[in-house]
Amino acid sequence: MHRLPICAAVQVAGIEITLAAAVTAVVELVVALMLIVALRRAITRYSEREGSAHRATWYTVSRLGTYLVLAAGVLLAIGTLGVPLSRFAIIAGGLGVGLGFGLQTIFSNFVSGLILLFDKSLKVGDFVELESGITGEVRDIKIRATRLVTNDNIDILVPNSEFVAGRVVNWTHRDVSRRLRVPFGVAYGTDKERVRQAALEAAAEVPFTQALDGPRRPQVWLQQFGDSSLNFELVVWLTAEATVKPMAVLAAYNWAVHSALQRHEIEIPFPQRDLNLRTLFGLEESAARRALGLAVEPEPNQPGAASRAAADPGSNDAIDDVSGEAATMPGDEEDLGAQS
Repeated sequence: MHRLPICAAVQVAGIEITLAAAVTAVVELVVALMLIVALRRAITRYSEREGSAHRATWYTVSRLGTYLVLAAGVLLAIGTLGVPLSRFAIIAGGLGVGLGFGLQTIFSNFVSGLILLFDKSLKVGDFVELESGITGEVRDIKIRATRLVTNDNIDILVPNSEFVAGRVVNWTHRDVSRRLRVPFGVAYGTDKERVRQAALEAAAEVPFTQALDGPRRPQVWLQQFGDSSLNFELVVWLTAEATVKPMAVLAAYNWAVHSALQRHEIEIPFPQRDLNLRTLFGLEESAARRALGLAVEPEPNQPGAASRAAADPGSNDAIDDVSGEAATMPGDEEDLGAQS
C-alpha cells in the first residue's frame, strides 16, 4: 500500500496545490466555523443579560459578525492554497457572470437581507403582514430568506427581496398599540343610543381593550346606511399582547358584541327587499296598497312628510374624533392596521 507524501502536489486549473496546503485550508475553515458558533453564543448570552430592549441590534451584530468571520476564513483558506490574487479576480469575474444569470435571485435576496439588517425597518420580533395577507412574527433574517412564525405556529420562509420591493405592514414598528374596527349591523328603526350602549358594554367585557376612558376610549361609529341594516363599527385600542393576534382578538370582540346585542334585544337583520306594488286587480298604486291593508306613503310636500329634527350630536363619537375633542395623541389618527 502506497502512501501519498505530505509534500505531494496536484495541478488544479494550472495551480499547484500541496496536500499540506489543502489540509491547512480545511483546518482554517473549520476554525472559522467554530469561531462563528462561539461568537453567536457569546452575543446571545450577553443580549439575554442586557434584556430584550436591544434584541434586534444584537441580532444584527451576530449576523454581520458571522458574515465577516466566514469571509475572512474563506479568503485565508484561498491564500493558503496558493491561489494568486490575479487568478482569484478571474474567478470572481466568472462568478459575477454567473450572478448575472442563474444566481441573480440569490444575490438579490442576500443584498436585501443586508439592507434589512442595516435599515431597521424590519427587525426580529416585529409582527408584520405581507401583501399576500400572511401575518406572523419575524424570527430570523438569514442570507436568502426571512422566517416568519404565524399565530398557528407555522414557519413561513419569505425571500428577503419581497420585504424590500413589496409592501409590508409592520404593526409593531413604531408603537405596539393598534386600533381595531369591529363592524356589525342592526335593523333599521333601532335606537342608536341603545346600540352604542350595547357595543360599549361589549368593549368593556373584552380584556384586550386598552382603556375605557380618556383619549383611547372605545367609540361607536355609524358608518353606513346599508341595504338591509344600519352598519356600525366598534373602534377600540388594543393592548400590546393583543396586537399580534388579530384574528383571535377580532373573534373575541365579535362574540362580545353579539352577546351584548342579544341582551339588549337588538335585532341583527337578514337581507331585505322592498316590493313595489303598482297594480292589483285593476287597482293602481295607493289604491292597491289600501286593498292589501298596507301603509300608504304620504305624497311629497304634504303634512307628515317633513323630516324629523336632527338628534343631539353630543354622543356622536365620530364628531369627537374628527374635531379633536378626544384629545388625540401623536400618531392616534393613523390606523396602524392599514399603514404600509
